[in-house]
Amino acid sequence: MKVYLDNCCYNRPYDDQSYTSIYLESQAKLYVQDLIRNGQLELITSYILDFENSENPFDMRRKTIKDFINTHSSIYVSDNVRSQVEQKADDIKKTGIKHKDACHVASAIIAGADYFLSTDHRLLKYKTDKIKMMNPTEFVKELEV
Repeated sequence: MKVYLDNCCYNRPYDDQSYTSIYLESQAKLYVQDLIRNGQLELITSYILDFENSENPFDMRRKTIKDFINTHSSIYVSDNVRSQVEQKADDIKKTGIKHKDACHVASAIIAGADYFLSTDHRLLKYKTDKIKMMNPTEFVKELEV
C-alpha cells in the first residue's frame, strides 16, 4: 500500500500536544512512520515536499524530516515531471485548494498513492476518486478494520 504524507503531517508531532486531537494525530503519524520503516507501507515523496521542508525555520525538524524522507522513500516525484504535476494541480486548485497543497495531491496521484495523509482539515475537504484523503488517525482506524 502506497502512502503520501504532506508537510503538515510530518510536522504534526512538533505542534502543541496539549490538544487531544493533535496528540492523537501525532501518535498516528508516528505509527505510520513505523509501518513505513518496517516495510509494511510504501512511502511516496516529491520535490514539493522537499521544497516545503527546506523552508522549515527549525534546523532539527527540517533535518529529521529530510533524513526520514531520504531513507524511506520508495517512490519520488521529481521536478522532471513538474509540468505534469502543475497541470493536475491547476485542476485541483479550481476547487479552492492552495497551490502547494494542490501540488502535493497531484504528486501523490501521479505516483499512484493509495492514500494521501494530512493534518490540514481544510485540505482534507477536497475529495477525488483518484486517492483516499484522510488524516493519520482515520488512516490507522481504517487499517485496523
